[in-house]
Amino acid sequence: MTSIKITVDRLQPGLHIRLPCKWNEHPFLFNSFKIKDEDQIRMIRHLGIKHVFINPGQSDTQPLPVQEESDKDKEEEVDQEVDLETQKLWQEKQDRIEKLSAYRRRVISCEKEFERSLSRMRAVMSKIRNRPEQAAEEAAQLVSDVVDNLLSDDNVTLHLMNGKSEFEDIYFHSLNVSVIAMMVAKAKMMDAEQIKEVAFASLFHDIGKVKVPTAILRKPTALTEPESNYLKLHTKYGLEIAANIEEFPESARTVIAQHHEHIDGSGYPDGLKGDEINELAQIVAVANAYDNLCHSNVVSEQKIPYVALSHLYKSCKHIYNNENLSLLIKFMGVYPPGTVVQLSNEMVGLVISVNAANILYPNVLIYDPSVPRTQAPIIDLAEKDIKIINAILPCKLPDKVREYLNPRSRISYFFDTDD
Repeated sequence: MTSIKITVDRLQPGLHIRLPCKWNEHPFLFNSFKIKDEDQIRMIRHLGIKHVFINPGQSDTQPLPVQEESDKDKEEEVDQEVDLETQKLWQEKQDRIEKLSAYRRRVISCEKEFERSLSRMRAVMSKIRNRPEQAAEEAAQLVSDVVDNLLSDDNVTLHLMNGKSEFEDIYFHSLNVSVIAMMVAKAKMMDAEQIKEVAFASLFHDIGKVKVPTAILRKPTALTEPESNYLKLHTKYGLEIAANIEEFPESARTVIAQHHEHIDGSGYPDGLKGDEINELAQIVAVANAYDNLCHSNVVSEQKIPYVALSHLYKSCKHIYNNENLSLLIKFMGVYPPGTVVQLSNEMVGLVISVNAANILYPNVLIYDPSVPRTQAPIIDLAEKDIKIINAILPCKLPDKVREYLNPRSRISYFFDTDD
């Protein structure tokens, strides 16, 4: 939208402005914002800014008429008061920058842990055929480490990962499903051993796919009926592989067999219903369905996290355990990590993490072209009077916004604690 350059003596509350300076050269949280009161106008003048740019489309009012002469004496009287208020705002901004830096350090640490887990997952999968016993032992240790992290703090936050590594889909998918299933299990107040069972089973739920042709697994168009039937054999193949591993947990075998069963009996391979389906398999089924919706090989069928979650809740209550669905929404949030959102202050951002205590107010990375992406503001909506208006399809974003926010087609999650 076209912006108009005006002098600061024409400012009044209700105008949406953009400051003509860098983010670190003023004490305001954003370069663009709607003026709330006269104090903000005095502060802008006090900074020595002569002109700003207004956005008429986002403003509630018009600029004041051009003034021939300002009251210099009056301005000098409030100078000291404004100076104190400016210092206070600068300190608040500095505190926020330091908090943001600490947050970014935690995210980087979290991402490194995710990459390590992904590498370990890859090593486990590569050993399944040649050294299955060793693979099972390594998987159990991986699960133990991840679950210990999950249970180390009540303030667990689900983070969107950068996904820098280009591992094969099965590793991403298996780890994703494991993380999501563990979060559901934790929300169900399961103990550590039960959560480890869920995690182990999740890591191996699709192991039978190693016997399905890659051409079927990665086909970018809808599968034919014969291809679909072949893919469904992965549960049978998975049980055959597990049978060759002496220490393979019985609970994980059950999940391999039942993670595509539906509570209304419409699933496969045995058409089980309701409580006939193992409790752990019901958890993994929900996590598996969510991740598959986000990462369909058929591009036209891929759903952004917000739509995937909404689809499960509105259209799949007859298929999946309703308590598990509700818990999934509780910790994913109404707008899950990876969702591009429109905010009430007209800004656009990317949800990067959600805390179950405030599902309507996630942490959002803000698009601000005046700030490098590596320093982009991340705001906790719970601390601000800013709300999410709606989710946006990434394909609808202007190129420069999409490049800045970098919403990924491959969405991976991990959890972080406030340690």
